[in-house]
Parts: sequence; C-alpha cells; structure tokens
Amino acid sequence: MQDLQMLCDGRWVNAQNGEWLETFNPYTGAAWARVPRAGVEDVDRAVQAARRAYVGPAWRNLTPTARGALLRRLGDLVARDADELAELETRDNGKLISEMRAQMRYMPQWYYYFGGLADKVEGRVIPIDKPDCFNFTWDEPLGVVAAITPWNSPLLLATWKLAPALAAGNTVVWKPSEHSTASALAFGRLFEEAGFPPGVVNIVSGLGSDIGEALVTHPDVAKVAFTGGDQTGQHVYEMAARGIKPVTLELGGKSANIICADADLDNAVKGAVSGIFAATGQTCIAGSRALVHRDIHDSFVDKLVAFARTARMGDPALPETQIGPVTTQAQLKKILDYIDIARAGGARCVLGGTPGSRPECGRGWFVEPTIFCDVRPDMRIAQEEVFGPVLCVIPFDNDDEAVRIANDTRYGLAAGLWTRDMGRALNLSRRLEAGTVWVNTYRATSFLSPFGGYKRSGIGRESGLSAIREYLQEKSVWISTGGDVPNPFVMR
Repeated sequence: MQDLQMLCDGRWVNAQNGEWLETFNPYTGAAWARVPRAGVEDVDRAVQAARRAYVGPAWRNLTPTARGALLRRLGDLVARDADELAELETRDNGKLISEMRAQMRYMPQWYYYFGGLADKVEGRVIPIDKPDCFNFTWDEPLGVVAAITPWNSPLLLATWKLAPALAAGNTVVWKPSEHSTASALAFGRLFEEAGFPPGVVNIVSGLGSDIGEALVTHPDVAKVAFTGGDQTGQHVYEMAARGIKPVTLELGGKSANIICADADLDNAVKGAVSGIFAATGQTCIAGSRALVHRDIHDSFVDKLVAFARTARMGDPALPETQIGPVTTQAQLKKILDYIDIARAGGARCVLGGTPGSRPECGRGWFVEPTIFCDVRPDMRIAQEEVFGPVLCVIPFDNDDEAVRIANDTRYGLAAGLWTRDMGRALNLSRRLEAGTVWVNTYRATSFLSPFGGYKRSGIGRESGLSAIREYLQEKSVWISTGGDVPNPFVMR
C-alpha cells in the first residue's frame, strides 16, 4: 500500500485534514495505494500558489520562447518515461497496456507542438478609422486555470488542457479523477524536473463532491477546463457562470457509426468494434450506435458478432489482451443496469449482456462485449450514454434517414461514416451534427486537429491552433499620435 502526495507550490504535501482515499486496481479489485482526500482549504492553498506563480517574476518574466522550451523539455521527459507512465495508468484505471503505451509515446507531440506555438501568438495592428490614433492588440493569458480531468485517459486528456494553457502563459490547478490519481501525481514530478517554477502547476486530489465547487468558484480561478459527463459539465458551467468565467467543456457522446450499403464490410466491422469495444467502451467518442443500411443489416450483424466473439478479455497489463475491465465498481453496475433497461425496452441481445466471468477475468470488474439488435432510435439504450462495451444496432433505408437518426440525440461529439462514395462522404459529413466526423476510420486524434462537441457534448475546442485561443484574452491598445486632445465631452 503506497501513500502518494499532492503537488502544491513546488512541494509534495498531504491533505490538511489528514484524510485519504484508496485507489483500486480494476483487474484485481484490490486497493493498492492511497491518495490525499483534499478539502476546501487545500484548494485555496493550491489556487493561491498558482496565482502567486502567475504574477511572480519567475513565470511572468519568461519570454514566450522560454516557455516553449520548457514545454518541449517536458515532452522529452514524457517520452523518456512513457512506458512507466503507461504501466501506472493500466494499474490505476484498467486500460489496456497496448493502448496506454501508444498514448504515452504519442503524448509528447502535444508539448512539442504547443511549445513551438508559444512564441507564434501575435497581435494585430488595426488600420483604425480615427485620425491621429494608433491601435493594436495584445493576446494575453487569462490567469489561473482549473483543469478537471476524468478517469478514462487521465494523462492524455490533461495534456490537451495543460499544453495550450501553459503555452499561453497561464498557471494551472489540476484536479484528476479520484479513480485515476496515481498517474497524475507521478506526472507532476516531470514538471519539476523540466524546470517549471514552483506553483505553475499544482495538483489536488480528492472527491469532486468535496472540492469541485470550491475550485470552480474560487475568485482567483480565471477559467475552467473540464472533461466528463454532461450532467456534471452542466453543473460546472452553472457554477462558473457565477463568476462570469470562460469554460472549455468536453462532455459525453452517443456517437453514430454509419455503415452505408456500399461500405467495405470487413473494414466497417473493424471500425464498429474499434468504436465501441476498444477501451471497453469507456470513451466519450464511443461509437455506441451502429446505423446500418437495411440491405446489408443481417450480413453486417453476422460478421460483427463473429468478430466480436474473438475479442480476448483479461489482464490489461498483458499486451495480447484486447478488452480489459471497467474502471470502477459503480460504472460496472451502471452498465449492467443499462443492459437490463435495453432488454426491458424490447431490444434483442445477440452477444454478451452479462458480467465477464471467464477465468482470465479473475476478480476484476468486467462486462462481456454486448450487442443489441431490434433497437428503436427512441429507446433509452439509443439515447443515453452508457460508457461501456454496449452497442445498439439500428437499421436505416437511405442517407436522409441515417442523418436524421444520427442527429436525433442531445449529443454531438463524433460520428463515423463507412462508404466508398466520396461524394456521399463529403455531403453527409457536412450534415452530421458532430464536432468530429471520421470517414472509413474511427478514434483517430492528433495534436494538429481541433477536437470538441456540438450540443450537449461541449463548448470550445482542444488541440490544434484553435486550442491556444481558449486560454487567451485579447486586449486593444489605443495610442494618440495627435498634439491636442479634442473636445473631452464628445466620444471620439
């Protein structure tokens, strides 16, 4: 049993209340570490440290080029420790070691990209229509950013916030999920090693119910960047509104994976499996609705079920495992409850639908890959985010119906489209109400491309050029070049 500590003002500290939370290995179901259960006083301590760092000379006087160099140094350290961080995340949240290694090895690119972008933020000289006036703009950081991250891909989703926020010159208080804190605390040591001044990045661990409101509403927090469920995101948005604070929200999804009649069926089957069973379905972009043209519906389902049956469940630390456990016991219960809801609503289970009981699942929190047919678009299983390995298959007759079904949800994070017709691909990708549309692929992301949602799937964009703008504010500066001040009682 390990006791881990939080990072505040460059020091490793316990919660001031002396309380702890256990963190569990989802594969064994056993607690393996304790993390501090922070209280309101710890939030205040961390925010004050971030505010001091923001106004202090060690950070504020750094040139953008120097900030970029720190970020690139951090990227090098992440690359060096990628495998170690991957193993820690697998132990802490049950994600596959093969996926975590790929994520960790790719993650440095965000720090390299935004490190390079740090000194490319430029203001404008405006050809103003007022005589004897010179007008220009500065883009400036916001101040202290509260970054709140989920348990499914904690370090990658934190990086999507930390890299642009720091490149823009902000400081950060990071609250990771209580279910996947260990990797965040290990990651904090890399900021120290890279040479970031104390207080620029602070990490508080604990329950959202204990400290979430204190962090979001703290008067010295200038912006909130949150990833999580839409209900919690709505609450964060409402709390931030009390202080008129900007937010970036990356929330849930009920993404449609549309398989057209002309699709390459074998590739489409792989895309559907990737969309819902990879990461055990615990991803906001999960393609949890397979919309299949009626002409190929039966043959597609046959191929899909046959392929999904071959998925290897078991220990996520083994490279050959393809489906690991659910991260928390509460999430396991939620998934199984939704399976019962689907059955009660008339959906027909053609695969899975039970807890994982194979010997290789051990004592872990597993759900068998589950596929439902005879699903109507208005069923709860087709409308609500399950966040688990549960796929509902819905037939359609033409492109218009596919678009209507795909858009008939409160979410709009992502969509997939499988077709050989590029004209159809361009037309439908424009009509789909989703922040990301993949054509003949699924789950592709890049530091170069913006990511975010429509509707209740979020506000703002992460990654790409758009992301750094989320952490800047524009200032207009006017300089008079005239000799005399005109009539002071008249607006110029």
